Amino acid sequence: MTTQTQQQITPELRKWIVEQAQAGHAAEAVLRSMMASGWQEDVAIEAMETTLKDHLAGQAVAQGLPPAVPVPDPKIDDSPLYIDAGDRQVHIVQNMHNPRVVVFGNLLSDEECDQLIELARPRLARSLTVATKTGGEEVNDDRTSHGMFFQRGENELVRRIEARIARLVNWPEENGEGLQILHYRPGAEYKPHYDYFDPKEPGTPTILKRGGQRVGTLVMYLAEPEKGGGTTFPDVQLEVFPKRGHGVFFSYDRPHPSTRTLHGGAPVLAGEKWIATKWLRERRFD
Repeated sequence: MTTQTQQQITPELRKWIVEQAQAGHAAEAVLRSMMASGWQEDVAIEAMETTLKDHLAGQAVAQGLPPAVPVPDPKIDDSPLYIDAGDRQVHIVQNMHNPRVVVFGNLLSDEECDQLIELARPRLARSLTVATKTGGEEVNDDRTSHGMFFQRGENELVRRIEARIARLVNWPEENGEGLQILHYRPGAEYKPHYDYFDPKEPGTPTILKRGGQRVGTLVMYLAEPEKGGGTTFPDVQLEVFPKRGHGVFFSYDRPHPSTRTLHGGAPVLAGEKWIATKWLRERRFD
């Protein structure tokens, strides 16, 4: 392998990178080999990232998986401790790449948490889920919380939080569903599920007319239970504890279990849990 005058990422280089990956060589070793052969570090990194991403996408499609789509994603490649969300410095508490999970701290103030709860309380009703057979809504025994939806931009508080979320995860405000507030009493839970809409269900085409597929979720904790109530990711044995003002974000680039975004709300064992959930779509949600 030799360098090129303009350090171009050639088909030959891409082929070599794929061969190294298939042979089981670690990414760090492949990168060192490229740099030892004269490749500039930034060019080598770009070549590896784009080549392997394209290769994996092709493999997924060949295996019958739905094609991947762009998703919201915080800008944390350089491992910052904080992100400027416009009106607030948000902490980066935890970062996972597969599944794509980011835990934020200081996302909401105590005052914002209290205001959301008080505005939502008079409008609570038994939580519904999407009826995948029809595209409507239905009561589901797996979800035993009570909740309500704010319309997008319904009031100044909601508008401020929605603008903060959009900046935080680099996704247009208009691509978000309305902010949902959920209340969990002792014993209430939401059993593990996926947030994307299953393409095989008959009601999915109707659902997708309003903004396309879901591609990301942000759960924000408004009040802490004394025990239980964590957000669980069974595929990777991860549990995010419901700390007031924190949030957990995860994205899924295709409607398939390969994203490993199976998640649930563990039963509340003592006290009460309040959360705000923001679902993000591919396109404008109307």
